[in-house]
Amino acid sequence: MAMLTRCAWVGEDPREIAYHDNEWGVPTYDDQRLFEFLLLEGAQAGLSWSLILQKRENYRQAFDGFDARLVSQYDEIKQQQLLENIGIVRNRLKIKAAIVNANKFLKLQSEFDNFSTYIWKFVNGAVKHNHWQTLAQIPTQTAESQAMSRDLRRRGFKFVGPTICYAFMQAVGMVNDHTVDCYRHRELIKLAQKNPFPQNS
Repeated sequence: MAMLTRCAWVGEDPREIAYHDNEWGVPTYDDQRLFEFLLLEGAQAGLSWSLILQKRENYRQAFDGFDARLVSQYDEIKQQQLLENIGIVRNRLKIKAAIVNANKFLKLQSEFDNFSTYIWKFVNGAVKHNHWQTLAQIPTQTAESQAMSRDLRRRGFKFVGPTICYAFMQAVGMVNDHTVDCYRHRELIKLAQKNPFPQNS
């Protein structure tokens, strides 16, 4: 059986391989999944994504399955519990940001019927397929992520700088940043051809 060629950032951790093969770059329109990645990308700021993947299930338990309505209601007692939870990144600002962002997320859902409709407008509702030869060519931010960051910050979101926003865009498939030698690059192009329009939930 031929070995699959993956993006060079993928290590040997089974969680990292599974994430790359099954999630990274797959267009995501489900609001709860989008909130999950918004929360996790904010938690990742200044840290490695592999660390967040290791803690992902702990985050799922600690943050009520990434239910924005529940997270938005966290009080000081819950925040203290999170600060004492060794299974997540115990950063007071990031924990507070998750709660603030949950509230802002709900407001956007009300304004646009769902968060997906709002966030996908930054790429005009269509996946941008890039054709990078190497990891070094992949940008850390783009005009689209800068526009997203400006608008989210204007609306009161925290930990949504343009680099975090671009990582979010990569994660939820707004951009296909698998390098061209990676087997997933071709698969995601085929997926977009089969499902050209967002299926907003």
